[in-house]
Amino acid sequence: MKLKSREKILIVFVSIAIAIWAFDRFYYTPQSRKILQFKGEIKAADQKMEQFLLLTKGVETAGAEVTRLEKELKTLSERTLKGEEFRAFLRHLAKESDSKQMKVISLTPLEEKLPHPEGKKESTAFRHRKVTIQMVLHSTFPKLRSYLKEIEKLPFLINVDSLRIERNEESLPFLKVTMGLSMHIVSL
Repeated sequence: MKLKSREKILIVFVSIAIAIWAFDRFYYTPQSRKILQFKGEIKAADQKMEQFLLLTKGVETAGAEVTRLEKELKTLSERTLKGEEFRAFLRHLAKESDSKQMKVISLTPLEEKLPHPEGKKESTAFRHRKVTIQMVLHSTFPKLRSYLKEIEKLPFLINVDSLRIERNEESLPFLKVTMGLSMHIVSL
């Protein structure tokens, strides 16, 4: 049986088609699936890497913040007189109110002990207290300004919690000043 040229060409094309189909079925399609799987793994790895970079930046930021806070704590601890804060404040107040431009009307200190963190017993070396002072005074504005600037220069930290300035016709040229101050005292 002799094949005609048409049949030979048809057999060649069928053979080529079967080879292409076998190549696609057994090699190309499995490789495409593996490539898609690898692309998914690469995408997941990139997302994890971005998360790690964000965490690294967060750790660096936290480290810088801890360093800044440690420097601030060191500065504040240098400004703290151990147990002498209230006496130094009263000496400063007496010195400033000695002039004719400022008169202390009332001074009300209120002491509160700060609670200790849970799980920690009270240290025998240090006790922390917060003293809140309510003051009413009559002062001229320039003297009040200089007094507040001098408070900032005291060798310990004192907070001005509230400040109310009123002008009364009865006490002219003085202003009526109501001030709330707070300071932390470390007792030895």
